Amino acid sequence: MATYLKGLLGDFTGGVGPVVGSTWKGINYMKGRQRKSTIPRSQAQLEQQAKFSLLQGFLLSMRKILMLGFKDSAIQMTGINSAYQYNYRHAITGAYPAFALNYGKVLVSAGRLLNAVDLSAMAEDDGMLKFSWTDNSGMAMANANDKCMIVVYCAEQKRSVYITTGAERSVGSHLINVGIFSGKMVETWISFIAADGADVATSIYTGQLTVL
Repeated sequence: MATYLKGLLGDFTGGVGPVVGSTWKGINYMKGRQRKSTIPRSQAQLEQQAKFSLLQGFLLSMRKILMLGFKDSAIQMTGINSAYQYNYRHAITGAYPAFALNYGKVLVSAGRLLNAVDLSAMAEDDGMLKFSWTDNSGMAMANANDKCMIVVYCAEQKRSVYITTGAERSVGSHLINVGIFSGKMVETWISFIAADGADVATSIYTGQLTVL
């Protein structure tokens, strides 16, 4: 049921007759109700829907970190929408209906902070993954107390494990427990976020691993 309190030019939410009211990022707007179409979808529409479904499942598994990781590039949109926009354009490969994600081109964060160098990920015993890097603090946009951000995604389970405030850049490594993916293959990424949360780095793909 709609809420309609402020007159014709006021904000409302829900449906009133043929229109629907909503609020997005503090902006009130109205739109017409969607009607079911009896026109068959075009090939382009089918391809777009397939890409959307593929990408949606992946991104929703790490929604919270994307809201943070893409906040720098999210202009009049949410972080997850910005992540969707980038990865839709750059990280989908193949032909309809067999689209797939090119994980090497996927970004889980995008920003101006400098990432570390010599990044790597290695599987250790008991479901642990070790992420390592060379401390490059002191360079422009790289601080010793920047925190690592790590994402581990299991395509088989369509599930992610991630952290947003891991070890500091100066430490050079971080262990993360992903035992829920034991025996499964996972995709991995690493990024960094400033201690005050103001800036993030553009993520780097650290490869595919089998969790021990």
